[in-house]
Amino acid sequence: MLTTENILFLTFAYLIGAFPSAVWLGRTFYNTDVREYGSGNAGATNTFRTLGAKAGVPVLLMDILKGWLAVNLVYFVTDNQLLSDEKFFELKLVFGIAAVIGHLFPIYTGFRGGKGIATMLGFMLGIYWQAALLSALVFVIAFLISKYVSLSSIIASLAFPFIVIVILGMNNTNSSLIIFSIFVPILSLITHQKNIERLIRREENKAKFGKK
Repeated sequence: MLTTENILFLTFAYLIGAFPSAVWLGRTFYNTDVREYGSGNAGATNTFRTLGAKAGVPVLLMDILKGWLAVNLVYFVTDNQLLSDEKFFELKLVFGIAAVIGHLFPIYTGFRGGKGIATMLGFMLGIYWQAALLSALVFVIAFLISKYVSLSSIIASLAFPFIVIVILGMNNTNSSLIIFSIFVPILSLITHQKNIERLIRREENKAKFGKK
């Protein structure tokens, strides 16, 4: 399955994910490197916090688009029609994961990226949009109640496997989707380790967007 073509597309998926939306937009239009402010992350949340909604919304949309585009690279693979449904889905997963890794460790900006939640959402939309939208709804509800972006992201990611396996009745689907659904909260917990520590110490800041 790891043909030369697939490796090239895998690399392309990583490079798409690695595009530093927050850093590029901040530097280009605001003469600001968002990594030097707030949480220090090159992601949508820190862009909202540092530069406001006018910058945060485009970054959020670009980061989501990165994950979605990477997953859909599978349709440009020459022999994709010859793959079984299981293998086709697995290739989509591999491309999506490459994009998330790219966002976390972007080669363009010294491997200093964001937490990958928006790119993961785009990834999820590309492979199973119904579960992705329900997870996004969980995020919105958690955020409206708590005002913590980090906590809401964690709760939404924890809900994802439950949504996939239980609510949408996908427990009889291919094993790759089940494994992926479990991978989502694991990644979220890893990338939000410092946020979890601050939440436990009650030092995490609630969202206050729109400085500029």
